[in-house]
Parts: sequence; C-alpha cells; structure tokens
Amino acid sequence: MSIHTPPPPGIPRKITVPDIAAHKRAHGAVPLVALTAYTALTAKLLDDHVDLILVGDSLGMVLYGFEDTLSVTLEMMIAHGQAVMRGARRPCVIVDMPFGSYQESPQMAFRNAARIIKEVGCDGVKLEGGVEMAETISYLVKRGIPVLAHIGLMPQSVHIAGGFRSRGREAAEAETILQDAHAVADAGAFAVVVEGTVEPLGRRITEALSIPTIGIGASPACDGQILVMEDIAGLFTDFKPRFVKRYLELGKGIGDAAKAYAEDVRAGRFPTLEHCFGIEKSTPHD
Repeated sequence: MSIHTPPPPGIPRKITVPDIAAHKRAHGAVPLVALTAYTALTAKLLDDHVDLILVGDSLGMVLYGFEDTLSVTLEMMIAHGQAVMRGARRPCVIVDMPFGSYQESPQMAFRNAARIIKEVGCDGVKLEGGVEMAETISYLVKRGIPVLAHIGLMPQSVHIAGGFRSRGREAAEAETILQDAHAVADAGAFAVVVEGTVEPLGRRITEALSIPTIGIGASPACDGQILVMEDIAGLFTDFKPRFVKRYLELGKGIGDAAKAYAEDVRAGRFPTLEHCFGIEKSTPHD
C-alpha cells in the first residue's frame, strides 16, 4: 500500500520510518508533507493530512516564549511528545532531541534517545549536525533508534553561526553543508531536514542523496516540506520567516473572540439563562 493510499474505512494506516525512508524511490513525484505539533489536539487535527509530525524544540519559542530553542529541556520534549502521541494515529512521529542532550558523546545521546523512545512511544528522534554528528547518528541507528538528521541552518547552533541567516551563499559554506548531507546519509539517517539554505544548494543536496530531504526554507525540489503549524495558521506572530506561507490568521481570530467575549461579559450580555443549569427551557404555546 502506498504512503498516499487512503486506508480502509475506520482503519488508519500507520506510516512508519521505513515508509519515509523509501519514499524517494517509491513515490518521489509526490512530496512528503510534514508539520510540527506539540499537543494532542493539534496532532489529532493534523492526523489525516500529514505524513510526518515533528515534535519540534521550536515549542520553546512558540509555546514557552523563549528567545530561541536552547532553553528547552528533555523533560519538555518528552511531555509534549506524549501529548502528541495521544492524538496522532497515522503519521510517523519524530521527537527533537534538545540542546545538550546528545552533543557530549554517542553514549549520552543513546541514553537520552532511548528514554524518549521508551517514554513517548514515538517512531524516532531528530538531532542537528552533519559531519560532527555522524558518529553519533551511526551509534544510535546501530542500536535501534531511527534518526532524522538536520543540516543547514541549525537553530541550536545559532550563536556560533551568527544568527538566523540563510546558509550556503558562499562556495566554501555550501560545500561544507553538502559534506554534512553525505555524512548523515552515510551514517544511517533515514531522512534529513534541510533548513534555510539557498535554493540551488537545497536542490543540489536533494539530487545527491539517496535518502529523502525535507525542506524548510530550502527548495521546492526537496522530497518533502515541513513548517511550524503555528506559523502557517497565524498563531505565532512574533515574526514571520520569508519561507512561511500563512494559510489562516487564527491569532487574530482568537484576539477578536476574546474581545467580543470581554465586551459581552462587561455589558451583562453573557451569560444568559440559556447558558445556565437548572433552568427549564420555555416551550411555545399550542
């Protein structure tokens, strides 16, 4: 059954890591669809529409109001991963490994990744880094933990990289990122997120790798695309990256609803008796 084939009525087909890994060879003409989710409700709403849900450490900025992702803890990722698993039945679910949970050593990475897999029940983990993380990716994969790699613009390394800027404009930097792509693929990553690269580089990486690329601000040529759910729905409005397309303005809608509610309460229009218990509804006379 194809990853895009609708399941029989009432029987959701679970999309697995091998499905994602094989997508480039089997269904390359139809891009993979991925979005982030941090709650059971959002996961349930996305369930019928996406192939992969990422429980991203972007939750630090989107939900907790942090300036970046560096303050996110392993406990946060596990808690939100568990919530997402309560709402997601069909998509492949991957959980981000937060900053400081995997960089020290492959052994440390395994302990924390194993904890995520066991306590969340997700399909795999994602970690940032290319050549320097290849040994760790290989260590995890050989011990049964599927890894989604992440190269290009890496938010956990934002201070070293000098901020959130597109990557690969200079030939030397582009070549380094291409080497990162090959390294994570050779290490056993089942797919790789390519973030914030100039378009020709995103296309070049996709053409060079046998594993799927999932772009975010990279290239239409990538084998799939991912965005933050709150970005496309207009819920996160602190800033809007160039690569985001807004499909709704839910943030404004929530603000409008709160304003109307406040006006009704202050004017005595809400609640009315129809919103109260112990009041019999009046019936029309014959």
